[in-house]
Formats: sequence, structure tokens, C-alpha cells
Amino acid sequence: MFNSKGETPAASIVRSTCAYCGVGCGVDVTVTDGKATGINGSEDHPANFGRLCVKGTHLIDTLDESTRLLTPEVSGHQVSWSEAIQTVADKFTETIAKYGRDAIAFYVSGQLLTEDYYVANKLMKGYIGSGNIDTNSRLCMSSAVSAYKRAFGEDVVPCSYRDLEQTDLLIFIGSNAAWTHPVLYQRIERARQINPEVKLVVIDPRETPTSSGADLFLPIKPGTDGALYNGLLCYLANEEQLDTDYIAQHTTGFEETLKVANEWSLAKVARYCEVDIALIEQFYQWFATHNNAVSMYSMGINQSSSGVDKCHSIINAHLATGKIGREGCGPFSITGQPNAMGGREVGGLANQLTAHLDIENSDHQALVQQFWQSPTIAVKQGAKAVDMFDQIADKKIKAVWIMATNPAVSLPNTTKIKQALSQCDFVVVSDCVANNDTLEFAEVKLPATGWGEKDGIVTNSERRMSRQRASQFASGQARHDWQIICDVAKAMGFDGFNYQHQQEIFTEFAQLTGVDNQAKNRRLFDISGLGQLSIAQYNNMMPIQWPVTTENPQGGEQIFNDGRYVNDDLNAKFYPVVPSLPKQQTSNEFPWVLNTGRLRDQWHSMTRTSIAASLNEHTSKPYVYVSHQDGALLALKDDQIVKVSSAQGSIEVAVKLSSVMRKGQVFIPIHWNKQFAANATVATLFQGVVDPISGQPESKHVGVKIEAIDYQSFGEIYVNNAIKITSEYWLKTGLKHSDYWQLASQSLISFESLQQSIEIAGEWICQSQQGGKQFQFICLQEGQIKIAGYFSTTAPVISQPWIDQLFEQKKLTVEQIQSLLTKQSPEDAEATRKVCSCFSVSKGEVITAIVQGCQSVMALGKALKCGTNCGSCKPELQALLDEHQHEIPIKQLA
Repeated sequence: MFNSKGETPAASIVRSTCAYCGVGCGVDVTVTDGKATGINGSEDHPANFGRLCVKGTHLIDTLDESTRLLTPEVSGHQVSWSEAIQTVADKFTETIAKYGRDAIAFYVSGQLLTEDYYVANKLMKGYIGSGNIDTNSRLCMSSAVSAYKRAFGEDVVPCSYRDLEQTDLLIFIGSNAAWTHPVLYQRIERARQINPEVKLVVIDPRETPTSSGADLFLPIKPGTDGALYNGLLCYLANEEQLDTDYIAQHTTGFEETLKVANEWSLAKVARYCEVDIALIEQFYQWFATHNNAVSMYSMGINQSSSGVDKCHSIINAHLATGKIGREGCGPFSITGQPNAMGGREVGGLANQLTAHLDIENSDHQALVQQFWQSPTIAVKQGAKAVDMFDQIADKKIKAVWIMATNPAVSLPNTTKIKQALSQCDFVVVSDCVANNDTLEFAEVKLPATGWGEKDGIVTNSERRMSRQRASQFASGQARHDWQIICDVAKAMGFDGFNYQHQQEIFTEFAQLTGVDNQAKNRRLFDISGLGQLSIAQYNNMMPIQWPVTTENPQGGEQIFNDGRYVNDDLNAKFYPVVPSLPKQQTSNEFPWVLNTGRLRDQWHSMTRTSIAASLNEHTSKPYVYVSHQDGALLALKDDQIVKVSSAQGSIEVAVKLSSVMRKGQVFIPIHWNKQFAANATVATLFQGVVDPISGQPESKHVGVKIEAIDYQSFGEIYVNNAIKITSEYWLKTGLKHSDYWQLASQSLISFESLQQSIEIAGEWICQSQQGGKQFQFICLQEGQIKIAGYFSTTAPVISQPWIDQLFEQKKLTVEQIQSLLTKQSPEDAEATRKVCSCFSVSKGEVITAIVQGCQSVMALGKALKCGTNCGSCKPELQALLDEHQHEIPIKQLA
């Protein structure tokens, strides 16, 4: 981007990668006068071929300096970088001297780049000498990692995205890919259009946008996935559909595994999973008779107290049929963050050394220590994420450095996490935002670069390494994470961190992957072919899949095609899986099963996506989705505020009655937290129950109860100033021109109390009815609207775009002021809700187009462009077609 003088051309294109999920899409960022001004998908990037999802499409909208942490802070005071670094280094050194090396911990993130991850791991394991570094990827895919390693001998994903397009049978299990990985889902849709014979099976406790496009949908009882795949193995054996040659030549442990699986007849599986036996038999038949099959799974499988076994049950079926190691086949774990796999490669998990080496293997310890020339090396596993914060709570860990993640929102048992951080002796947080739930506990805040400023390598879910390149200068005094880590290491007196460029870090890491990596010591993760890259070659590096060696400089797409695995005997291992149900079960007091997950347009704890107003339009608040039957039983109605409680805690959210929820099950999205809602952090409801092997928390299943709250007063406020709200219930949503607040209180809210608490000068106008129980007000400054509020005894539903639009006008007309005071919406609120966020197409516009004759999703796309970018709105478009096609005049249908 920058020339030798630090200047930028008037307009240029920077090739980079998206900041969101593990698909790893390439993006072309348009840079004008040193600022990122536009974005498109990279047409030649093999992950996305020009496609972007709605979040990627709006990445530029999230580059807002007003939300950024711009200066180092110590104890609430802005300081120089040198003072901040020395403070961290001195405290860490003092803590180690007084309490030992295991009294320090790092909690890092899949948002870091490979170079950041590598030096953090090097500092902790090779210089401090502890295994106490773990990553938020522990919450995402560590169960898949453990299963791959147990089966194959190494954490190796055996599939590529092309397999999704070349398979005959694609199975989504525990994945709502249409919303969570929409670019991949669109590739799959296109492949199915080219080859209509491809079958899509979706296995999920609830109906989703992904299941709406399936040839077969299995709505299994939550947590019963292992039994389903055990039954598949039993069925394959009974129907003589096993690949006995592959089993004999390339695997071990089959007989014991089949003996356990044989207990799972079709009838037993149907009862256990609570699914019609005919649906299960159809799935088994398809798996048996299709030559190729891919099982694609994500958090729905991994986030379980038996996640490793569930993953291995999927692997067992593929090994038993030889549907692995060839095109269109394999067990495919899809990750949730842009560099979750990069973290696995460098040893970012507490139970790993770098480069897929084993932390408790003395030969591997010696190899890494010798290569690093480090003073020590970790010789045992460190504390995994949940255990790490337990040890902080127990004061075994005295100092923690949190990088690019928000554990006060994402880890289970939020109350305990916050208590642990509040009593920790020393908390350091490196982040690119000024405010989040975790930063509230930081004694030292270090401003890190964010997307658009970071420069390094990420690895996506198909083992493809891509360059993430800076498209603009760092904001304020922000520094790259690797620079911050290296500065702290040097201030602690450690050599080995004198890097001048991230290329030096990457090539060092690449060289390490090739050390003693031949013959019987072979590891498939080997990128030593990139170990001699110059800065220019590094800067121009194109996407490439590992392994990359001098013998194979173009990388390797197909893995295990020779039937050779990484275990000592070169065979893959079957593992007998005894299915077990989730630990956090329902009870008489907590009778409903809560499931959690992502929404289409939001990401993690919303620190980035909340800035882009377009991403707040599809779903503007946290709901508990409840079946109509359960809603009737509890006498609930849409948008009613309820308290959702578990044995662990409670939150308050609005109700959304849903025709796709099963009776007895509810769903709440994961994204909302203290920055956007008074009390809607769903992790509050979960205990720290983890898989005993992977340490991954069980975050998909807990028993809850739902209780209506008797709120007496409700309100909504539109304001373009920062205000403080003290209401018992509140939600905050960023619109294009204002912030939208929804409030509720168990006592009457008065206009006078609100006016006193909201410190905005100007001309206040108020109209009230019902003795003050209902009132509307606005405040004008020289004719420009600054705040508008509406209070009554009825809960508001969604924001009104027409009110937000008035905030951009310099001076309102008398008619507009009257409209504001009477809240006379020019359009129905629900009709203005955005269905397609990419092109800002509303529900009303879609319905109008349907009534006017659009009879398919494709026709709607031609008329309105909706569904033609990321495609994640297509299921909703189809649902609207199904609902409103009967309204098309007969003469148009003739």
C-alpha cells in the first residue's frame, strides 16, 4: 500500500483477507488517500472467488476511530508506550520471582495473526517456561482438534473446500452454515445447481436457514449426535457396506469400535435421538450408497461435554467406508475465526508445543528449545481456558494478559469470570477497542492494531495460508500485537525477540516446522518451503495450502490420499464411542433446553459489527426463540420481556414466537453483552462444564425456565449524543444517524426524571397523555433534532428508520416535528425491517415484488438484487415467497 516515502497513491487496491469466520475469504480493499474506502471479494482467491457475506461486505463500515483504544493506559491514566511496557514487564518478572512461572497466564485469540500467536507462544513456553497460554479457539474447535489427533496422530483437517463441490452427499451436522459460513454455503448451492443429484442432509435440533434447503432434515434431540453416527456404523456393517480393504490396510481398532456401535440398532437410535426411524434409515442408506460423502461440522458438535467422542464417531464412519483421503470425501471441521487454525499451528493451545509438536514429549521439548535457543521450555500442559480462569479465581494465577478477546462475555459462568478478573492481582488487556466487558478489569490497556491495519498470515479452515495486508496506517498509537509482545519480552530481559519485520517471525516459524520432520518423525504440518522468503516474496505471497516443502513448493490440497497417517504404525485409529447426553440437563425447575448460536449479521461480542448500522437492521435485539406451543403454555407474546434463568444465573430478553422451534427447546443468540444490553449475556446461564479431553465448554445445552416480568413502563429513545441509562432493562442499537435505546422499568418513568438525567441543552418539547403514563418528547438545537423519546405502558417492537433519517437533516420542518411528536410512521415498522442487509432491501419491498409477480428467489434477485451477494437472506426470501405467493393476482399467474 505504502511507497518508500510512506505515501499512498490517490487510489489503489490492497489484497487482504476478511476479518471474520474461518472461511478465509480474500478481499480487495480500495484505498484512497491513505484510507480504506471500498471492498470487494477477490475474484481469484480460492476460498471465495469474489463472493463475500454481508459482514465482509460491510467491513469498511466498521473502521471507526471513535470506538478505538488509541493510547496506552495504566490504572486509568494515559501513559507512554515505554512506561506501559515497563509496567507489564516489571510486574510479570516480580510475579514469577515471587510465585513461580505458572502464576502468569496469556489468554489469546483467533483474531491474532500467525506472527502474533507465534511470539506469544514463544515467550510463554520458551522463556517464561510455562504452558499457561490458551486461546479462545478452545471454545470453538478444540474438540475437533483432539479427535483428529486421536484418530490420525496429528491435528490435520483432511478436506478442502473443493470437496464440498465434488461430493455426492453433503452432511451438515451441528452447523447453520447458511448464516455462519455463507460464502461456503453459496459455493455448495451452486454445485447443487450444476449437479442436482447431490444430496444435502442437515442434522440439527432446530430448523435453520440451512435446513430449509436440505433434501433430508433430521431434527435430533440435542446432544445425541454420537448415537446417530454409532448407528450409522452399525447399519453399514449390517448392510455389508464397509470398505474392508481400507479398514485392514490403513486402520486399527475397528473390531472393538464396531462391537460398541453394534448396540445401536435403527430402532434404538430413533428412540434415543427422537427422530422418525424412516428419516434415519434414509440418511444411512444415502451414506452407504453414495460413492463420496463429506460430513461438515462445527460448534454444534464441538461445544459439548462429549465433543471429542462425537467428532470421533463421525471420523469412524468415514474410515469404515474409505470415504477419506480422496476428492469429495472426509470429516470436515469448519472453524469460526479467521486464524483459529493458525493458532493451532503455532501451539496457541495450552496442551501443545509449536509446529504440531507435543508439549509432554521430551524429544519435542528439546527440539523446540534448541531451535529457539531459549533459557527454558514448558514441560507440561498449561491451564486450558476454563481452568485458567478457575485458577485466577483461586489466586493460583496472579497475572493474566488477555489479547484480542473478550472472556467476560464468551466464557461460561460470566459472573465467576468477572469475579476472577476483579480480584486478580494484575490484568493486562491488548485490544483495538476502547470499551468492552473485559477491559473494565484491566489495570493496563494496550492499544493494538485492528483489521485494516494488521499485516501478517492467517490460515483458514482448509489449511490455506493467506496474507492479511494493511490498507491504512495504525490509529492513534496502536501497535501490532507481535511488536507489543516482543517489547515486553525484551523489557523482561529476554533475547530472541529482536524482530524488525513480521516476515522474520514467519520465516523462523516456517523453518522450525521442517526441523527433524522426516521419516518416522514425520509431521504433515510442514511449511519449511516458505522458510527462506525475502520480505518482497513474503509481501507478495499468494494463498497456499500446507504442507509446503522444498519438494512440494506449491502446497498440498489432498491429505491422506496415500492412506498413510501420522501415528507410529502409519494407520488411522478407530475409537469406540459410548454416547453420553449433555451434563447440564433439564429438571422440574428448569424444564426447557436452551441452545445458543450466532445470528446472520452479527459477530462474537459485536465490538466490530455493532458499528456498521446495516448489520443491526436484520435482528436488532436479543430474543429467546420459543415454539408457539410453549408460548401458549406460558401465555407469552412476541416482544414480551422475560427472565430466562438456569441454575447458574439469569438474563432478560424479549420473546420471539417461532414456528421452527421444537416444543421444549429455546434458542438465544450469543452476541449481546453489557455494552449493548443491561443483562443479556447468554454465557451467564452456563456452568463451566467441559469435555474432559479437549477442555471445550458445553455451551449448547442447559436447562432453563422462562418467567414473564411485570414491567409497568416502556420507552424508546433516539439520540445522537452519548447518554447514560439507569433503567432496569435497556438495549442499545447503533443506527445510521443515531443510537436507538429500548427501556423498561417496573416503576413509572416520568419525563421530568428523564430530562434531568439526559444532559442535552436545547428546546425541549413534550406531549403527555393518561396522566403522564404516556408521553412523547423531542429536543431541538437550532431546529435540528438531538433526541426523540416515546414512553407508554406498551413495549416497542423495532426501530423506525424514518425517525433515524431525520437526524441527518440540518433543520426540521413543522410537519416533521409534528410527525415526530405523534410518531406517525409513514410505513409499517415490520415492513421496513431489512431482509437483505447487503443491498438494504426491506421486507415490504420483497412482499411488493412478490405480489407484482416475482415467483422465485432468482426473480426477486433480478428485481431487487436481494440474495445476489452473500445469499444468506435466500431462506427468508423463500419463506416470504411461500407466505405471499397466493396474493399474486390470478391474471398474472395465467
